[in-house]
Formats: sequence, structure tokens, C-alpha cells
Amino acid sequence: MVNSLPKPQTKIPSQETVLTPRFYTTDFETAGNLDLSAQETELQAMLAEMRADYNRHHFVRDEAFEKSWEHIEGEAREAFIDYLERSCISEFSGFLLFKELSRKLKNPSPLLAEIFQLMARDEARHAGFLNKAMGDFQLSLDLGNVTKTRTYTFFPIEWVLYSVYLSEKIGYWRYIIIYRHLEKHPENQFYPIFRYFESWCQDENRHGDIFKALLRSQPQLWNNWKARLWSRFFLLSVFATHTLTVHERSRFYNSLGLDATDFDVQVVRNTNETAGRAFPVMLNTEHPQFFPRLQRCAGYNLQIAEISRSSQPKLVKLIRKLPLITAIVWNLLLIYLIKPIDTEVLRGTVR
Repeated sequence: MVNSLPKPQTKIPSQETVLTPRFYTTDFETAGNLDLSAQETELQAMLAEMRADYNRHHFVRDEAFEKSWEHIEGEAREAFIDYLERSCISEFSGFLLFKELSRKLKNPSPLLAEIFQLMARDEARHAGFLNKAMGDFQLSLDLGNVTKTRTYTFFPIEWVLYSVYLSEKIGYWRYIIIYRHLEKHPENQFYPIFRYFESWCQDENRHGDIFKALLRSQPQLWNNWKARLWSRFFLLSVFATHTLTVHERSRFYNSLGLDATDFDVQVVRNTNETAGRAFPVMLNTEHPQFFPRLQRCAGYNLQIAEISRSSQPKLVKLIRKLPLITAIVWNLLLIYLIKPIDTEVLRGTVR
């Protein structure tokens, strides 16, 4: 019986790397002074939807969890725990940022403060649900301690709007693609959390729509050449991180009956098309060099990880890694230079 299992041990979070989920802080004064008038009607409508909290009963563990999961062993168990940890840290990172924005914006922007408070509620719910799932594998994260020990990265509020929008939308596509795949292949649904991914992606999509409204309320973030360059940068950054991470964790996707490369291509293509509704440009994912170069970067990254695991001296490792790091940067630069698609011209037709 599950009740006879030992109390979960506190898991030491994985070491921070360029690819691990990060914690962010921002310029709260600038955020409080944003002029939202161009999108206020849209934001009020989404606030009403957030208050309704349609998913409040959708993240309740049922009897399907009440069993031992010791039969999930070896690499499959390790890969799944790693997935749960990364997802939990990512959701908790969003909770901390949104909670702090809500607290700091109460006076200058009550509308934004309440929106961020409700988004923090959703992220906390997700993080808690994921941490309870880790508990089924006799592990848990001390999120209070993670708050104190994690490195915080400062992003200007403009960067927050770009990056969180993409994070929420790519999260939507990741969850819905896995959910739809497992609907067709229930034999690969080895743990009940995947049944909750439809509700999960609704939250991600709603949050993304809020950030789209915030982004479109600031003309300087989409109506000039700087905005087009920044949009390309954040699109490529998020897609490159996704591609490298998915290929690093291909064992997890294989355990779901998914091919990591195919999954990555689906997620990137769909997220890119969705981003065309908010950004002034989207990347040309149909260019013959787009995905081959991204996947080449993933291969170089796997070689770097292999070098890191070796027992060689640090200096030798660094010397071996440098050409691979250079190759990743070079390939990403070549992708960045691929002519993007102007979505402002297509504004009436982008879906």
C-alpha cells in the first residue's frame, strides 16, 4: 500500500546550467508604469476569466495515484523524475516572479497586480501538484530552500514580456501534444499525471494570452526594427533551449512512445506560428537549414555533456568543449540570419 512507503526524501536540486529553468527578477517600477490602455478591455476580460478559475477542481489527485510506483525502474524512473523536477522548478519560478510583481504593483497598477496574483495561484498549484508526484517516487523538493539558494537573473520588463509569453505558449504546445499523443496511445501513459495535461495547457494558454495583450499594449515592442530583432532573438533562444533540452532527455520522450526529434519539431513549429499573433516577426521554420542546424546544435550539446561526465582534468574538458561551443554559437547565428517572416504584414491572416 502507498501509505506504508517511507516518507519522501528531500531531493537536492540538479545543478544550474544554461539549460535549467531560471529564477527571474525585473524592474518593478517600470512594470507599474506601463500604459495598458490599448489592451485594457482585453485584459479586463481575461481577468474575469482568471477570477472564475475554471480549473480549480482539475488538479485534485484521485485514486489512480494511490499505489506504489516502484515498478518504474532504472533509466525510465530517472528520466521521469528529472522531468518532474525541471517542470516543478519552472512552475515555481513563474510563481515567484508573478507573486513579486503582484505585491509590487498593488498601488501603481491594481489591474496588473490582481492578474499576476491569479497567475501566481495557478503556477503554485502546478508546482505543488508536480512536487506531490515526485513524492510518489520517494522524493520531494524543498521549494522554500530553493527560493533562498537559487540564482536570480535580472530581466528588464520588456524582456520578461517577450520571454514569459513564449514560455507559456511553448508550455501549451508541449502539454497538448503529449496529451493528444497519449489519448491515441494509452498504453504509454505509465503515470496518471498525464491525464491532467489538458487542464494544464489551458492555464498555460490563458497566461500566454495575457502576456500577448501586455506585449501588444506596448507599441515599442512590436512596431520598429529593434522589436523585430529582439523578437527573433527570443524566439531563437527559446527554440534552441527547447531543442537542446528535449534531445538531452530523449529517454523520457521515448518512454511515452514519442520520438524526441519529431516532438521538438512539432512544438517549435506550432509555437512559432502562435507567436506570429503577438510578435512582429516569426522565424522561417520551413527554411531547409532551420531544423538541421538546430539539431546539429543538440548533437554538439550531447557531446559537451559527455565530456562533462568524463574524469578528465577541468582544463582538458574545457579545451575539448570550446570547438563544440563555438559550433553551437555559429549555427545559431546562421539560423538567426535566416530572413524572418513579417507578421505585421500578415496580421489579418496569421492564425
